[in-house]
Amino acid sequence: MDTAQKLPQRSELPSEFKWRLEDIYKSEAAWEEDFLKVKEMLQNVSPYKGRIGDSSKNLFEILKLQDEISCLFNKLFAYARMKRDEDNTVTLYQSLVGKAFSLGAEYNSVLSFVTPEIISIPETTITKYMDEESDLKVYNTYLKELLHKKNHVLSEKEEKILALSSELASSISDIYSMYNNADIKFPNVKGEQGQDVELTKGRYIRFMESPDREVRKKAYEALYKTYGSMKNTLASTLIGNIKKNKFYSVARNYSSSLEASLDLDNVSIDVYDNLIDIVSKNLPLLHRYLRLRKKALKLDELHMYDLYCPIVPEASRKVPYEDAVKVVSDGLSSLGEQYIKDLNKGFKSSWIDVYENVGKTSGAYSWGVYTSHPFVLLNYQGSLDDVLTLAHEMGHAMHSYYTHKTQPFVYSENKIFVAEVASTVNESLLINHLLSKTDKTQEKAWLLNNYLEAFRGTIFRQVMFAEFEKIIHQRIESGNALTAEDLCTIYKDLNEKYYGSEVTLDSYIEMEWARIPHFYRSFYVYKYATGFSSATSIAGQILRDGASAVEKYLNFLSSGSSDYPLELLKKTGVDLTTTAPIQDALNVFEKRLSELEKLLDTL
Repeated sequence: MDTAQKLPQRSELPSEFKWRLEDIYKSEAAWEEDFLKVKEMLQNVSPYKGRIGDSSKNLFEILKLQDEISCLFNKLFAYARMKRDEDNTVTLYQSLVGKAFSLGAEYNSVLSFVTPEIISIPETTITKYMDEESDLKVYNTYLKELLHKKNHVLSEKEEKILALSSELASSISDIYSMYNNADIKFPNVKGEQGQDVELTKGRYIRFMESPDREVRKKAYEALYKTYGSMKNTLASTLIGNIKKNKFYSVARNYSSSLEASLDLDNVSIDVYDNLIDIVSKNLPLLHRYLRLRKKALKLDELHMYDLYCPIVPEASRKVPYEDAVKVVSDGLSSLGEQYIKDLNKGFKSSWIDVYENVGKTSGAYSWGVYTSHPFVLLNYQGSLDDVLTLAHEMGHAMHSYYTHKTQPFVYSENKIFVAEVASTVNESLLINHLLSKTDKTQEKAWLLNNYLEAFRGTIFRQVMFAEFEKIIHQRIESGNALTAEDLCTIYKDLNEKYYGSEVTLDSYIEMEWARIPHFYRSFYVYKYATGFSSATSIAGQILRDGASAVEKYLNFLSSGSSDYPLELLKKTGVDLTTTAPIQDALNVFEKRLSELEKLLDTL
């Protein structure tokens, strides 16, 4: 008889723990109606071809039409993807996603002439049109950004070809996603009571936090053996993604994929390189923390599967979801009455899909559409990391919520560069709140351990990922071959650099690159580190200055993409064109580390 603990089917979960996507579309029939509507709206685009620059009226009308189509398409796409993410095995929603991707390719193709035509209009003429047509003023920042990228926008014909290629290019990440979320199967492993438990990605972290070292080791080995069995296939998808990035960066006249990616936020390569450089110089701090972890766990050797378990085991505890909601709400009270009121509305209004089920996409994210409230996907297991994840994702959700309430559609999407700031402000404030609420030495030590782990995972680990991405892209872009063995060697070498002699590495860790979905959103992960650093600064200002800092921060949350990301952050007092915010965050890490070292000496 099979006694393994099985994941529930989605239908077995209570409705109060599921998000309500009916707030976007009440039925698939309504989705199909809007699908056809977008196709009809696309037919209204062609009359403007070759005529956008003729008058201010034409310029405004095509931008307005483009926004209307984009808004409706985003609604279609988000719904389809989130429905698929509920259970990736349901063919109906696989089909909707496929239809949405096809429509997106058509959308990009039909509108591909718009940007080249606008860029061909002399700047003096655009300025004149802005004076003539008052409604155009809302597009001032948008038009400024277009002109900034003038050297990277191609002819109408070339833009159309690139648009047509997007559906083909997206198949690389789709293949990886379907394997990683729907087809991958892990073996059963022994739990702490010796019972057979089905290993899943959601349960993996819970196993890594187990006080039973043998449980940690077996789960760790089982996970990476499973990925290792598909090593060459997974290498092919990742390498294919790098080649895709190279194709688009070369086509758009960038010197590298990194430059092309950073230019989306008007960020220079120096910001990326300086981040890697300053974190590399501070690796002795990470090594010092690892020595403390090894000492606290009373281990002769520290292995990768020893990095996530609490080093104050007696204080570890499970947090029921209902308690987590209250903890997060209380922990963010310094953000003011209105923020907490809006936050609690999200908790009570089916914004959140809480628990793991068969076929559900792993991890956590926040997503939404301009015409509806945000949504949050979780795979809640009850650990403190899950509580922090709840605060983190609701930070994203509140950022979207305030932006959508304040900004016109054209500026309603937060740039990825600043997207992680709101989420990590929440984490930072929550940790500070929890530390301030206890005078128990052991509990404080437990909280400090978790803070240092969040820091390690968000800055040191993400910067290692960022360096990995840079190296493997440079390898392809310089004309060299890249194989599965190369990926494993590069990844293991970086682990040796970042973890030093404090961790005994094994061959399993060289496969970790295969389980990181963010590598298919290239040059994204470094923003976790810059976001965490910015958040550390902003949270410090809120705790120190109170209402004045909260006002600046809420203005930031309401700004969307109405200015360049670095400029928006400067308005909060954070200047990432310097290394100061990164070093300041590392100084906080050192301060918290010293506190934990002293506390552990008293236990």
